[in-house]
Amino acid sequence: MKIAMGNDHSAVEMKTIIRDYVKTKGYEVIDFGTDTSESCDYPEYGEKVGRAVASGEADYGIAICGTGIGIGIAAGKIKGIRVCTCSEPYSARLSRMHNNTNVLTFGARVIGTEMAKMIVDEWLDNAYEGGRHDRRVAQLTEIENATS
Repeated sequence: MKIAMGNDHSAVEMKTIIRDYVKTKGYEVIDFGTDTSESCDYPEYGEKVGRAVASGEADYGIAICGTGIGIGIAAGKIKGIRVCTCSEPYSARLSRMHNNTNVLTFGARVIGTEMAKMIVDEWLDNAYEGGRHDRRVAQLTEIENATS
């Protein structure tokens, strides 16, 4: 399984730690992020992660900026992408199980690396439940298609 990763300048260290951690879990990582602390623009990296997931180049995406919000907004502009921005594991787990999210974002300036690992574990280790959630996820897709 392939994970697309992206980050801006505020999340270089966090991305490196999480990228290496995800690899130890057996995932292949496609790294679209910057490796320098020189100021750059998060929309570019969110878009790259979103497009990789939407095209099937990657199965899921993880994107990190200062708060996780801006890079998540950028990824979420891509058709077919369902983003969750999480600061704790419970929301990450339910975003997968109930909302079938395919891009996870979080903030390098908001959480520490151990919390990030717990969030990533909950998000990657849980699957979409379907069933009663199918109707709602289908409604999200209808909204997306109506506004694209």
